[in-house]
Amino acid sequence: MKPFDYHRLASEEALGKMEAGRYLAGGTNLIDLMKHQIETPDALVDVTRAGMDTITETDGGLMVGSQVTNTDLASHPAVRRDYPVLSSALLSGATQQLRNKATTGGNFLQRTRCQYFYDTTRACNKRAPGSGCDALEGLNRYHAILGASEHCIAVHPSDMAVAMAALDAVVHTRKRDGETRAIPATELHRLPGDRPDIDHVLEDGELITSVELPVRPPRLQAYRKVRDRASYAFAVVSAAVALDVDDGRMRNVRIALGGVAHKPWRASRAEEMLEGQQPSAELFDRAMDAEMAEAKGQGHNDFKIRLAPRTVVAVLRDLTEVTENDE
Repeated sequence: MKPFDYHRLASEEALGKMEAGRYLAGGTNLIDLMKHQIETPDALVDVTRAGMDTITETDGGLMVGSQVTNTDLASHPAVRRDYPVLSSALLSGATQQLRNKATTGGNFLQRTRCQYFYDTTRACNKRAPGSGCDALEGLNRYHAILGASEHCIAVHPSDMAVAMAALDAVVHTRKRDGETRAIPATELHRLPGDRPDIDHVLEDGELITSVELPVRPPRLQAYRKVRDRASYAFAVVSAAVALDVDDGRMRNVRIALGGVAHKPWRASRAEEMLEGQQPSAELFDRAMDAEMAEAKGQGHNDFKIRLAPRTVVAVLRDLTEVTENDE
């Protein structure tokens, strides 16, 4: 590992007085990347003691500090009561030990687990721009079918971020000059285009300080993760779904997919088709067919084009209690 300087941030307000460096929270991803020489920062700024580790209920919503651990967030009574899709997503990811260290802000910013990204002997435009993408013609079973480009087909690995996207969460940040901004969780990450090395829209030195969960989220929520083994595996495909059913019609429909794109994929086409309609299996199928119209596999991952919509349809049927007899 390359030698680096270490600094500790005492508070949000002290950000502009600190020397530049990469932010260190739980370190569950960053330290691995440093060991592999994929990330080689000159300095680390420890943000774990900057007072961003609380969860506050605000007028029916929830403000989550960026340093709240995944374990504390998943187990918080308000999260379990009002945002169960988020609790389920967090509990489906990693081991208990990792959840005890991993933070809310860091979970958003973890990097892809593509094997070609981690193998420094292979071509990877995300790790080394302009070098190529060995995944395109390689083993790409876990890779993207939506929003990819000829430069990169990696996927974002987070479970939590998928649930946050479905909940319309808002990410709050602070820049080194003190300026703050609020970024919808659906707009935090980028699609690869011709710059897959840029994962998100944050500027250099911009720090996630908190995440805001919305007031009165949809009542019906579920997270489903399809993976190769029962525990501690990244999603092949995942789905976070939230909606209300009033007077027999679906309202506030929100669907996000994981394991299919460079970012949590908000299924806006499907949502528009379902909004205000009576639930039925046939409608669910049509909506997801429309959502997947531009999906493209790379060989090994072609099965995701069928698996992703089936996963969402299964969750929708469970939430709305649509059975085969209703088809």
